[in-house]
Parts: sequence; structure tokens; C-alpha cells
Amino acid sequence: MTKVAQRYDNLAAARNFKPGKAKNSTMDIPEIFGENTLTLDKLEERLPKAAWKDLQKTIDEGESLNIDVADAVALAMKDWATEKGATHFTHWFQPLTGSTAEKHDSFITPNQGGGAMAVFSGKDLIQGEPDASSFPSGGLRPTFEARGYTAWDPTSPAFLIENQNGTYLCIPTAFASWKGEALDHKTPLLRSSDALNKAAKAALKLFGIESKKVNSTVGCEQEYFLIDQEFVYRRPDILTSGRTLVGAKPPRGQELDDHYFGSIPERVLSFMLEAEKELYKLGIPVKTRHNEVAPSQYELAPIFEMSNVAADHQQLTMMVLKKVAKKYGLECLLHEKPFDGLNGSGKHLNWSLSTAEGDNLLEPGESPHENMKFLFFFTAVLLGVYRHQDLLRISVAHAGNDHRLGANEAPPAIISSFIGDQLNDIVEQLISGGAKSSKQGGLLGLGSPVLPHLPKHAGDRNRTSPFAFTGNKFEFRALGSNQSPSFPIVVLNTIVAEAIEDMTEDLNKAKKGDSIEKALAKVLSNRLKECKAVIFNGDGYSDEWQDEAKERGLLNLKTTPDALPYLTEKENISLFKKYKVLNKKEMLSRKEIWTEQYITTRTIEVDTIESIAKTMIYPAVVRYIGELSKAVDQTKALGLDHSGSLNMLNKVNDGLNRLNTALEKLAEVQGKLSYKDTSDHARKVETDVLPIMKDIRDAIDFLERYVADDYWPLPVYREMLFIK
Repeated sequence: MTKVAQRYDNLAAARNFKPGKAKNSTMDIPEIFGENTLTLDKLEERLPKAAWKDLQKTIDEGESLNIDVADAVALAMKDWATEKGATHFTHWFQPLTGSTAEKHDSFITPNQGGGAMAVFSGKDLIQGEPDASSFPSGGLRPTFEARGYTAWDPTSPAFLIENQNGTYLCIPTAFASWKGEALDHKTPLLRSSDALNKAAKAALKLFGIESKKVNSTVGCEQEYFLIDQEFVYRRPDILTSGRTLVGAKPPRGQELDDHYFGSIPERVLSFMLEAEKELYKLGIPVKTRHNEVAPSQYELAPIFEMSNVAADHQQLTMMVLKKVAKKYGLECLLHEKPFDGLNGSGKHLNWSLSTAEGDNLLEPGESPHENMKFLFFFTAVLLGVYRHQDLLRISVAHAGNDHRLGANEAPPAIISSFIGDQLNDIVEQLISGGAKSSKQGGLLGLGSPVLPHLPKHAGDRNRTSPFAFTGNKFEFRALGSNQSPSFPIVVLNTIVAEAIEDMTEDLNKAKKGDSIEKALAKVLSNRLKECKAVIFNGDGYSDEWQDEAKERGLLNLKTTPDALPYLTEKENISLFKKYKVLNKKEMLSRKEIWTEQYITTRTIEVDTIESIAKTMIYPAVVRYIGELSKAVDQTKALGLDHSGSLNMLNKVNDGLNRLNTALEKLAEVQGKLSYKDTSDHARKVETDVLPIMKDIRDAIDFLERYVADDYWPLPVYREMLFIK
């Protein structure tokens, strides 16, 4: 039996990148920062003073925007965009697919003289009407009713997307059905921000502070992998699923710990520099870049921004990373677990509270035990997290993240909060009757007179905590790298708004007969006793924590099918309804959409691995068995010892039989799969289908270790991870 030609050249990837001629690559960040963004400063310069004042009231105080102001803004926006080469505009929105969406319209309108002119009105700015029929609605509307509306969000700046052949204007918008129900991520995010603002401003008044507005602020660390495009095009699993569904563990992975914070490869650094330049032009404040733990894994992180803008910028960041990577012959993989046995990728959501006047409400200061304002809001966050562990877990529940949570690169599915030694000591003091001191970090001596004494924090970090306090913010570490951060922000805003409101009511009652200090001490003591179970400073990976968490009454929702049913619990529906963030129909729709997305994702993966097994692996192995069989026959005919080739033949044949058995079992299970509803369907996929998918993978990975390299039809891990 003849062997087919080798399907790829594993050196082609190394030849793809051709560094250009040396040139001056100096980047003037202040000069380019925000040049493709219509910032408020630029808009103020272009608007009449009266229109600018009215727009400020809309942005800062939520007042309605009248059509005259909208017309003035539209004219300024159009002039700015066309001056920079834009020919089209789009209402840029975030449907419940998790990605972004856009429909482009030209500025050009014919005139009576047979020519054309650029026109853009306030009506065009405020409202768009895309066809909503193919976006998921989860039963919010019948399939034959397709109308949907996009509504301009003036709190997030418009921006330009450049292409080598042109430029277009993107206007961030919300997306709703004809009945006004939210079909997107932005609408509930803006609603939750309003709820949080209202609750926090009322609380601040008790401390004698008047604030114009309180915002949640966010900075999202983004992890990702880069591999050569040559390999992606040779891997059907990466093309359809975003991850490898098969692949044996390479001789070298991340065991040497040499990639983390290592020197960035030249090709990768070139990509990073161009990606950062594009992000700066869009006004995205990228701060750090570095190698992550796994080979070919990297990370970037921005500075904090208002949560709504940060969520928009996160979507843009993912888009820019993927777009720029292709220019360097690379593919940016944002899947949570693209390579089995290696660290996956997350999106750490750093979340805090700040006033419009610049006061971070989660800044403990030098003496946290005396900082009443900080202790109030810090406790409110812990209270919200304890009460609504299920919602936080749901906010990060999707198929990709199920591979990652609980592994050595991600926190467990149990929601708990690390607060450090200093704050833990203060919590214990408050529960016991009052805080009188704060542990101090002091200085860290390094044993050499030439090295400085470093300020030492009052507590260490804990990388196993899903929700850790890290100085002046909380870090929600359970997000998956490929997901929108919007719903996790919605959940945090809403649960903290509720906790703040309840504690404000407590404090109002308590201070009637006491000073604010004594009243607050009572409130903090009671509420910290209530939520103390969610505080955990130990090892989240330990088996002991699993048992202890159960005793504390904490949930352990290990998979997406375990978590999503909790979304529509009565308490959760009541919470979102109370704060006008999501109504019951909108909640039910999201549960349905996210459950269907889980099923669809898994179905694509199962169909893909089955196709790879049948059309690529099976034929390659049969050809190799033919070659081994011939070798056995020839050595036997010559009277030579053929035990080696016979042993290899038996191993490969056994592996093929294992693969065949798993494929037959898959067909049998899929043929008998029955379910009551989408939630039951998702659970059956997770319990009945995925174990067989693993059996198929195990058989293929076994065969990869024995089949001759020149027969194997897929790029292997050692090539994808180390060829740059």
C-alpha cells in the first residue's frame, strides 16, 4: 500500500516571517494616543457651547438628548470622520453571540445636480435599524419578527477602523428588540451602572460626601496564544473549534518554567508593537506585555477605565490582536484551553469603585482600620459576592472555560475571596467588636547593601482565589480569555448595588442613637459575620478546600450545565428586576441562549473530532499498518527476528481498534440521546457524549506516539508551540 505525500512542510512556518529592512520605529505614544477616537475633548472643540453643555448633562447625569443636540453631534462626528478618510459609518453593537456586530452605511447621498454629498443626521446617529432576525433572542420574539434597534451610547466614544483600502466610523450602540427588550450586553451594563451609581451616592452622603457620579472601573488582563498560520490551516480542529481536539503531550511543555516573563521572541515582539500602536490609536490604554507560563502564550493589560468603555475596549482589543497577528503570519488563539496539558488563557477582570471626582472607594490607605468609607464599601463587595456566588459563577460559564477552571492555571469553580493577612485581621477585629489596628508590611531586606530595602505589602498574593482583593481593587480571575467581560461586570455592579443599599439602610437605622463611627462598627460586624464564609486565604486547589467549602455552604458548580440553571432562580430574577437591569423575559432568554451555545459548541467539537478521526487519522494509520505488515512478512521470510516490527504492529493495531470502538460508541450514544429541554440536553452532552470524545482523543494521542512522523497528517504540539 503506497503512502500519500506529506501534507505539510513543518519548516514552512519558520520561513514565513521575513523581517523588513531596519527603519526608525520610534512610537510617540502621546502623539498617536486616541487619534482614531473622537474623544470628549475633540468633540467639545467642534460643538457649539450650548450643545456641548447639553451633551455633558446627558453623559454625566443621564438627561435625555434632544434632536437639535444630536444633529450638532452628528455633524461634528461626520466632519471628523470624513476628514480622516471615512466613507461609511456603522452602529457598532454587542449581540448575545459574544462578538461584535456592524452594518455599514455610506455617508454619501446623491444631490439634485447629479453629484453626491456626505450627509449624517442626528436621527442617523441616535437610532439604527438592523435586521435582528439572525441574532439569538432566546425566545424574546418569534422568529418571524425581525425588527431590532440600535441606540447610540454617548458615554462610549466613537472610533475609526482603518483598512488598507479605506476607513469607516464605528458608533458604540445598545441593541434592543421592537418591544424594547435587551438583545445585547451593553444595555444591561448601562442599567447596572445606573443602579450602582444611585446606591453608592446615597451611601456616600452618610459619610458627608457629595459626588456627581460613582462608576465601577475596570481593567481586563488579556491572555492569548500565538502560533504560525501554517499550522492553523493544517488543523481542522483549530479552524472550527479554536482549540486542538487531539494532540499528544510534547517532550517539552512548560515544565522548565522558562517562558514566563522570558525574553519576547523577535517576531512576537514585532507583532506586539504594532498591535499596541493600533490600540493606542483607538484610545485603549495598554500598560503591560509579557510572556505567560505556557510556550507561545502571552499577556497584555490596560489601565483602568469606566466599566462601559472598558468593556467596549476589550472587544476591540481582541479584534486588533487577531487582525494584526495575521499580518505577521501568526494566528492569535483566544480559546481558554487551546492545548491540552498546558496552561489555558484567562481574562482577569480587575474591578473597583471610583467617584467622578477621582476618589477610589476601595483604597484602604495607610490605616485601613480607621478608614470608615473603605471598610463600608469593602464589606459591601464581600456581602454581594457571598449572597450571589451562583451569579458570579454563571457569568463565567461557557464551554471553553470548563476546560480551564480548577486547573493549575485558573481558580476553582468555588467562588471565594482572598483578602490578605492585613484585612483578614481587621475583619476579625470588626467581628469581635471593633478594629483598633492594622498590620503593617514594613521593609523587605534583600541581604546586599547595594540593593534597596523594598516596601513590603501587608499580605501576600493568592493565585488560586477566584475573587481576590489586590491592593485597591478586586480581581475576578475566573473569566475566560475569549468571553465578553460585560455580563461579569453587570453581575458585580448589581450585587454590590444591592449590598450597598442594604448596608445604607442598616447604617441609617443604627446611627439614630449613635455616632456614625459606633453605628458603622455595628453594621460592619453584623454584615461581616453574615458573609465571612466567602473569605478564604488558603490553597484553592487543595482537596481539603473542596470539603471545607461544602461545610461553609459555598456552591461548587463545576460545569456550565451545572451553573446555568441557577440563573433563573427566583432570587436572581427578583434581584435583576428590582434594579431594572434585566426583566424576567430577558433573564430566561439568556439562560436559553447560553445553554444552546454550550450545546452547539460541543456539537461542533464532537463532529470535528469524528471527522478528523475518520478522514485523517484512520487512513494514515491503516497505511502505516500496511507498511509494518510488509516489514513483518519480509523479515519473517528472511528468517530474521521480527519481534520488534511485530510488537510495533500490534501496538498500532490495538490503538486503531481502540479508536474504532470509541467511534462506534459515539454513534450509538448520539443515536439514543434524548432530553426534555435545552438544560437537559446540555447535561446529557456533558455526561454522555464528552467522555466518549475523550476516549477518541486518547486513542488518537496514543497513535500519534507510534505512527511514523511522515505518515502523521497533523502538525503536532512540539511544532506548533516552538516554531516561530
